[in-house]
Amino acid sequence: MSTDAPRSVTQLPAIDYIEVEESPEFQKLKTRHRSFVFPLAIAFLVWYFAYVLLADYAHEFMSTPVWGNINVGLLFGLGQFVTTFAITTWYVWYANRRLDPIAEEIRDDLGARSNGNGAL
Repeated sequence: MSTDAPRSVTQLPAIDYIEVEESPEFQKLKTRHRSFVFPLAIAFLVWYFAYVLLADYAHEFMSTPVWGNINVGLLFGLGQFVTTFAITTWYVWYANRRLDPIAEEIRDDLGARSNGNGAL
């Protein structure tokens, strides 16, 4: 056992996360995120439920041949996958350009507050 005196523990300054959340930068980040995500999510859900309802109640329309064995229902179903990938790509593009710079600014500010070298 060591008889050395206990080491002093350096206390990092406390960060008021409520203050950060209420800051104009954070509010701007939330607004930008929500203004992109909510309308797009609603549009996709409408598109998805339209597909499901058409598949359930409009059999003749969905089974209409378009080319060979490919019918409207198959195209709509594949369109769901295409739409999902398109929305994901669009969101990544949007986040990289409009959300990440603000988030990085907030993160850098928190790092500077915590210990002065940018790391939390």
